[in-house]
Amino acid sequence: QVQLVESGGGLVQAGGSLRLSCAASGGTFTDYTMAWFRQAPEKEREFVAHITWNHWFTCADDVKGRFTISRDNAKKTADLQMTSLKPEDTAVYYCAAMNSRVAGGEYRYWGQGTQVTVSS
Repeated sequence: QVQLVESGGGLVQAGGSLRLSCAASGGTFTDYTMAWFRQAPEKEREFVAHITWNHWFTCADDVKGRFTISRDNAKKTADLQMTSLKPEDTAVYYCAAMNSRVAGGEYRYWGQGTQVTVSS
């Protein structure tokens, strides 16, 4: 069982930057692919980025070049560095974990979310 706690959200002006952090506890951190999702008001939750235990990563097209995902296996953290923020990036951001040792795994573990608001 993995517990995830996000931090680092807040209010920022368009063009600004924020860094979100996800701290994990329980389980073996390197067993998990870590990801960030977001959900804007009245919209479906959407994938933002993910990173495997050995640091291979993928980002959604609309954040490529602006957002960077990273992880520190020793500290059991997964961060999302967000730059050149746009008002449309406003959402609740969620950290999630998927056990990569399970075939056909899914993101079963979720944090409580952290609000990011980008003003124009």
